[in-house]
Amino acid sequence: MHLDTDRSDAFPADFLWGCASASYQVEGSTDADGRGESIWDRFCRTPGKVFGGATGDVACDSYKKMDEDISLLRGLGAGAYRFSIAWPRIFPQGSGGINEKGFDYYRRLADSLLEAGITPWATLYHWDLPQDLEDAGGWPVRDTAFRFAEYAEQCFRALGDRIAGWMTLNEPWCSSILGYMAGEHAPGRRDPQAAYRAAHHLLLAHGLATERYRGLGMKAPIGIVINPSTPRPATRRPEDIEAAERASDQRTALWLDPLNGRGYPERHLSALGVTVPVLPGDMERIAAPLDFLGINYYNEECVEADPSAAEGFARVPTWQEKTEMGWDVVPDGLYRVLRKIAERWAPKALYVTENGAAFPDLPGSVPDSIPDSVPDPVGKVHDPRRIAYLAAHLKACERAISEGIPLKGYFAWSLMDNFEWAHGYSKRFGLTYVDFSDGKRTPKDSYYYYRDAVAGAGL
Repeated sequence: MHLDTDRSDAFPADFLWGCASASYQVEGSTDADGRGESIWDRFCRTPGKVFGGATGDVACDSYKKMDEDISLLRGLGAGAYRFSIAWPRIFPQGSGGINEKGFDYYRRLADSLLEAGITPWATLYHWDLPQDLEDAGGWPVRDTAFRFAEYAEQCFRALGDRIAGWMTLNEPWCSSILGYMAGEHAPGRRDPQAAYRAAHHLLLAHGLATERYRGLGMKAPIGIVINPSTPRPATRRPEDIEAAERASDQRTALWLDPLNGRGYPERHLSALGVTVPVLPGDMERIAAPLDFLGINYYNEECVEADPSAAEGFARVPTWQEKTEMGWDVVPDGLYRVLRKIAERWAPKALYVTENGAAFPDLPGSVPDSIPDSVPDPVGKVHDPRRIAYLAAHLKACERAISEGIPLKGYFAWSLMDNFEWAHGYSKRFGLTYVDFSDGKRTPKDSYYYYRDAVAGAGL
């Protein structure tokens, strides 16, 4: 659904407005209808890995509360819903026999969205690798890329007549670097070389899936989602400007250079002393043409030159307001990253596929000074800081569009509070407040603000 009413802002009439979520963060029902174990199921049960020992076993219970979620989307006037498909629901062991009950759930979700006038946008991989594939080596093993292509093809065949846009991977930096080098995400390994093998095989998986998609003659746009980082230099000194450029390698060039046929950034690999296991034909597959690039943006960092550091840069203190994640609120950073990507890699189309902020949601009555966010005695949830965050970042999107950057849509993160990975349920990003004791959803003030923005009532 695209709006064609006159707007009081600079967004074009066909701009796509939506909300985003991810399977493990919202679905729950992790043992329902034949779903297999994922690496996040296992990681959550490893002591000390997730805050409070939380799991995604119930999460937002969206597997059972689909109708409530779609009602929330319809109330927003959202044109699209970006959700992810849980690989373990389709192939419980990662490959082999297909679990049709898994597809039945996503068919019902897509059909219900379409009936509500909302286009389904599906992400194939938002980090829930089947545990059996991790037991066989995970993403550092080349075979995992081929198992992903097998899974992707079955998704295309089963759901391709319903999905308006496909995303192969979400933030492969998190899957590889946080999962296999930092150990902060599932599977929790700490092996730099394995992390860069994983990075290559994730990109190869994307290329193989895209190849199969084209081979099936599918017409909906297909792309990939990254979480780029383009830090700003602390000063105008040439060494700081160069440091900022190097600081963007791991989160940005490591993915966009190979996706655009330019190979891997050698200065980055050399600085860390790692290699990628490229075989003949890999880079051509990875560089298959994209219909769009998805950008997840939350914050921007600031760096200065540091000759003692492996890559010659160090992060420096900043003045900006911080979210509950400790991330700087820098709306202009969204404009800068969109501009840099448009100028350097020239994607056909860009979508902001995630943008949002975690602020404290404290249940109770309204005090004299309202913290962010507080349900008041009549059930409202006030979150003025989130509203300010969204408004400023939408202004950055307006600026990008006004300068000719091909930004075609925006997905707020997230429709509702959910399981925030290693932070468990301690961080709330939602436009909708979720009481995790019973799953009750309560729209926050930011929900109504975003409704106004979607409707064109001004930012």
